[in-house]
Amino acid sequence: MNVFIQQLVDGLGQGSIYALLALSLAVIFGVMHLVNFAHGELITISSYVAYGLSTAGYGWEIIVPAILVTSIIASMAIEFLAFRWVRGSDEFTMLLTSFGVHFVVSALFLMFVSPKPLNFPKPSWIFNTIKVFGINLEIFDIITVVATVVTLLITVWILQKTMFGITLRAASLDFDAARLMGVKSNSVIRGAFALSGALAGVAGVFWLMRTGTAKPDAGLTPLLFGVIAVIAGGLESLSGAVIGGFALGIVQVMLRGYLPSEISGLTEGILFVLLAMLFIVRPQGLVSVSRAERV
Repeated sequence: MNVFIQQLVDGLGQGSIYALLALSLAVIFGVMHLVNFAHGELITISSYVAYGLSTAGYGWEIIVPAILVTSIIASMAIEFLAFRWVRGSDEFTMLLTSFGVHFVVSALFLMFVSPKPLNFPKPSWIFNTIKVFGINLEIFDIITVVATVVTLLITVWILQKTMFGITLRAASLDFDAARLMGVKSNSVIRGAFALSGALAGVAGVFWLMRTGTAKPDAGLTPLLFGVIAVIAGGLESLSGAVIGGFALGIVQVMLRGYLPSEISGLTEGILFVLLAMLFIVRPQGLVSVSRAERV
């Protein structure tokens, strides 16, 4: 039982990062009907900012807010430089644009910074543990889960209680009707990218604390798992994205913990098989809502 609880906490810690990334992707999908494959570049750019600050002698008390600010600014810059000019195009064109941004950003770091991974120090406490009722729990996982819950509560408050949140939810339900009611498309989409960047920034903080590496494709792996989580949870459901992220993290850690060592390398393959089975049973994902109108 103790091992199971430890695995569960580890899964919640991993799933917290996926949940934040999935939610940030779902926010953009809600207003633009776009699965943003350039979203991982927020973590990539942030990783080099973290490396630069670390090399300059700054600690994580400076790196953490820098990652958050970098992620928000980068998200809004990508919207302005790339997506704003193809906003009225079909989904395929916007999807190609997101891939284009991904390859351009990766190529820039590859050519002008370094093709090799650049390592920076992780927080000294990251692998510390505390014993609770005889169970050793990593402080990092506990902090990740708590920070994620707080971030999600703040996000819910923003969406439910602020004018921006009401506007964003209205736009996600029917963008054309929202514009007829006076909602400005540029403002709501810019705000959606800012919120999405903030959520990705929180996820990026914990991802980079764990990896301690800056490289041109630093955001690729978390992006892929974020996309899987948001699709599994339901693309048009913010709550489904969060559920999908936590579920993905728990299943992934449980498979790694309980699979025999001979086939532990097949964890991701088995995970994809389970996802395929989910989509056979529920093609709409874990949570389904009415389809939003595309911008």
